[in-house]
Amino acid sequence: MHRICLTLPTNRACAATISAISKEAAYAAEHFAVEVHLLILDSSEEHEFAEHANVVSDVERPAHVVVHHLNEAAQRDYLRRVIHRADVVKPDLMLDLMLPDDVSYGACTNRAFLIGSSLGCRSVHRRDSDSSYQALNGELVFPIHHELGSLGKRAADAVPGVSETALDPVHADRPVVLVGGSFVGELSVDIGEVRRIDPDTYRDIVSLWAPVGWSAEEKQQLADESFKGAGAVAFSGDHSTLTIVDPMRVDMCNISFQQVYERVPLPPATNTIGSDYFLMHLVSDAGLPGVLHNRNIVNFYTAERRTDSGFMAYQMRLTKFFLSMLYFNFIYGRMAAAGDSLLDDRHRVHASTVVEFVRESALLDTEENVQRLNSLDRSYRKLGGRYADFADVLVSRSRRLLDEARQDIEDFALLIEAWEPLMQASRTTAVHRS
Repeated sequence: MHRICLTLPTNRACAATISAISKEAAYAAEHFAVEVHLLILDSSEEHEFAEHANVVSDVERPAHVVVHHLNEAAQRDYLRRVIHRADVVKPDLMLDLMLPDDVSYGACTNRAFLIGSSLGCRSVHRRDSDSSYQALNGELVFPIHHELGSLGKRAADAVPGVSETALDPVHADRPVVLVGGSFVGELSVDIGEVRRIDPDTYRDIVSLWAPVGWSAEEKQQLADESFKGAGAVAFSGDHSTLTIVDPMRVDMCNISFQQVYERVPLPPATNTIGSDYFLMHLVSDAGLPGVLHNRNIVNFYTAERRTDSGFMAYQMRLTKFFLSMLYFNFIYGRMAAAGDSLLDDRHRVHASTVVEFVRESALLDTEENVQRLNSLDRSYRKLGGRYADFADVLVSRSRRLLDEARQDIEDFALLIEAWEPLMQASRTTAVHRS
């Protein structure tokens, strides 16, 4: 029996989600030969944390399910001990990159990677607090069913457990390092209102994450496909494909990794949506096998997004995502060109190659991002109302945003270089003080 880490990072009230993911943990323990460590990384306020703790204590817990519910103080204490043991340069900066004051989708998952390693877990399975599970005939449909059916197997050995195979035989000896699905429900990015009121402006905004050299047709196709997940297709039966998984077909609310996160972390950028998607691209570009399944998660928006402050915060995260693409489009291009050379003879990623590409990207001219900000300004002002108000915020912060985007990529390079000693230190560091 091996251990797995099923993790839920959250900074909001989500008692129902915690109850549901507890059922997924129980399902995994009851149907597979695994010990499930359910890791709830809880940055919510004291009142919400207490509510979550009550759910954790009240939920029925079968054998081979262990729950770790950690507030930020406990996470910080753990990280300090790992960082000290790893003896990395700039330890205070490393702590900030691993547990920043602001929202960071990459950092919360990086903490799960380290803690999962400390717990002796072979894989990490991530869900989100603003999501729920589909049901079929009254039974919840858990993605972990497919994740544990294939993850970690040699690709050739995973063939009998999937519905179809679309994998070049040359990759048959490589391990399955990613199993994931998509989502149904709300758009993964909260700009559905823009699409409803002005489809042309929606296309202009969404196309900003494409490389600047793309044609108008390619950008149109990107806008048509982006952020929709599986749309509104309800689950009616299992289907899974062994393949090199297209990053556009999976979502971080419905994903699992093995091995690859031990070599390279996620970008720790703050207030930036999409900062946690890097490993999907790395797995794909390196030619590492994965399984794409249709147990899609249900995505929904919390009430906070509908407030004026929530709207402003989310639009800023979207803006920072667009600015990050100057760097990531370059990195993804270099990784795609590198292909198999990203891997050693044991099919492990060369972190040194990845960090080289990241550092190269930090030298790029920022004029492309100046144009992105100008385009956003025009689009938001065209939409009017609170969008125009946000355009005023962008103008006041434009220089700072350009600098932050470059700093984020430089910080990512530093974290990659520190990641191997951090992972090694995590293996001998207890999560909980005795």
